[in-house]
Amino acid sequence: MIKTIYRLLIELTNRKWSSLLLQKFAMSKTSRLLIPYFIKVYNINMEEAELPYQAYPTLHQLFIRRIKSEARVIDADKFTVVSPVDGFIEAIGKITDETEFLVKGKKYSVVEVLGSASVAAKYTLGTYMVIYLSPTNYHRIHSPVNGEIIGQWELGKHSYPVNRIGLRYGKDPLAKNYRKVTELKYLGGHLAIVKVGAMFINSIDYTYKSTTLQKGEEIAYFSFGSTVILLFEKDTLFLSDPLTKTRQIQMGQTIGYIR
Repeated sequence: MIKTIYRLLIELTNRKWSSLLLQKFAMSKTSRLLIPYFIKVYNINMEEAELPYQAYPTLHQLFIRRIKSEARVIDADKFTVVSPVDGFIEAIGKITDETEFLVKGKKYSVVEVLGSASVAAKYTLGTYMVIYLSPTNYHRIHSPVNGEIIGQWELGKHSYPVNRIGLRYGKDPLAKNYRKVTELKYLGGHLAIVKVGAMFINSIDYTYKSTTLQKGEEIAYFSFGSTVILLFEKDTLFLSDPLTKTRQIQMGQTIGYIR
């Protein structure tokens, strides 16, 4: 019953008009009045932001804020892989022969997430990681490795919630949501960065200047909270030990080593 009601409410509100209405408000000067409350409610660390909160003209600009370069340390070792975002690691695991992985007790097909059976095949028996970004987090996305963009595409039309309630009760949120996929070639092989749109606002904007990326280089940003899925090929990533002890992670933090 809870699932049915939850999904009905989302279907009724998750439409183009409601998305545009929310987006228009967040980008309006009026939304600036909510900035102090937004910071307080979500306990946002403004000490690491590039600008004081009074300098942001809209709620949207606060949300996509950049942080000071010294706020994150990027491991320069060419054999390390770092987190592309700040967030909470919802799941880590191995991609099965059936190209499905488990998230919050549900199975999701890699083919559905990537939109291509041929691309998904190369990640069979590899490693996946799902990182959830809450409104508290810094929402810019960075390259986890030194590499070259070899493919980029988008999939899906609507976005369902990608918070923990959405992952539990939603209608295959990570498979059906609007998403942009970036595939990189790097020292270890190939990896896919799947950027999943959040409820109501699907905006995922690219910011990179070249297809050749340096580790830690900014590549995109989310408008409002969302999720990133990382997919690695078989025998290309050795996970960092600390990930078994804590799931809170920051952009630039080492998540593994290239085998």
